[in-house]
Amino acid sequence: MAVAVPAQAQHRTSGSTLPAVMPRAETPVLHDDDDAGGNADADDPAIWRNTAAPGRSLVVATAKEGGLRVYDLDARLVQSIAAPPAAGEDDAPGRFNNVDLVHGLRLASGRTDLAVTSDRGHDRLRFYRIDRDRAGGPLTDVTDPAAPPVFSQDQAEINDQRTAYGLATWTDPATGKSYALVSRRERTSIALLELIPATGGKVTYRKIRTLDLPSAFRLPDGTSWSPCAEPDELPQVEGMVVDPANGTLYAGQEDVGIWRLRADLTGRPKLVDKVREYGVPGVYDEETEECTLGADPGYGGTRIAADVEGLTLLTESGGDGYLLASSQGDNTFAAYDRELEDANEYEGGLRVAPAGSALDGSEECDGAAALNAPLGSKYPNGLLVVQDGHDAPGDGDRPATNFKFVDLGKVMDALDD
Repeated sequence: MAVAVPAQAQHRTSGSTLPAVMPRAETPVLHDDDDAGGNADADDPAIWRNTAAPGRSLVVATAKEGGLRVYDLDARLVQSIAAPPAAGEDDAPGRFNNVDLVHGLRLASGRTDLAVTSDRGHDRLRFYRIDRDRAGGPLTDVTDPAAPPVFSQDQAEINDQRTAYGLATWTDPATGKSYALVSRRERTSIALLELIPATGGKVTYRKIRTLDLPSAFRLPDGTSWSPCAEPDELPQVEGMVVDPANGTLYAGQEDVGIWRLRADLTGRPKLVDKVREYGVPGVYDEETEECTLGADPGYGGTRIAADVEGLTLLTESGGDGYLLASSQGDNTFAAYDRELEDANEYEGGLRVAPAGSALDGSEECDGAAALNAPLGSKYPNGLLVVQDGHDAPGDGDRPATNFKFVDLGKVMDALDD
């Protein structure tokens, strides 16, 4: 949805003074234009480390109606998996929104690593076993055909597409049980799903509980505020990540800010930081399908500009490290202290800038993934993968997206300076 941003907010969304890091590689471009032959849109990545041969690790990424893409560390395509077809002629097709990993889930065939993705089109989770050396490609679909919808009661409700959207996985070290946390499109709901082995080496899930984040907020002047949106749309969550050290879930409510809460969805959520546009009134115009924002009352944050999108952890030993958030509104990334004792204090930010005319940076980033572990000679200091919402130089007027690969050592240097 287009938004007319007031001058005050525009002034406050400049990231030009932040340090820049440059990508080392980019994946092949994806186009989302049916008329021109494209039907794929890069969205969210995850990094799988091959412990036996780190240089042969993989990046698994969603392409929405284009399904899943798997890349090697040279950003070359290894495997493409189509999203499932529509259930019926007039039903929504499969659409893979976000992806995360589960390590060592116990199945009938033994422990295995899984890629888990939210299928927004069918309101379900999909599961793919990872086997780097499998002849047909490293991913194999192991989704239980009987896996239920996450939020919807029937196919008609699925077709409304208030369905599974953002995704983060979590394994509770106390019980060994693995979970997925799934947000709902155009709603504030987050569901906790336990991942369960099914017959024949398949995987399913059961819902444990749900939690609804606020959709309206009391401002310091005593008024109530909700982000401007289409009628009956609530401020949704997409980017999510769980800190495995303490079971803390961070959830990006796109037009509001970053929440911190327990991954088991108990307790009271805390708003860690607000987007700059927090509290700015707006009016939705149904004819233009745009929001026109009013004067900025100054109640928002200073580090992230709506939408707040991909969240990822840059972990270090001893509990150190950062929560990294995509500030989509100004094409930057904001870093917060990972340690709860430091109240997730803001630690700085950065931009992913062009490395040259043929290798651009990241704009309007949807998803991000970081892994602070050696990945062979290509990335001995680890890897950051970010989505680029506007690949350049592109192909004329065709929408073009892909993923950028960044040396994580350069990122840590930029944040530590």
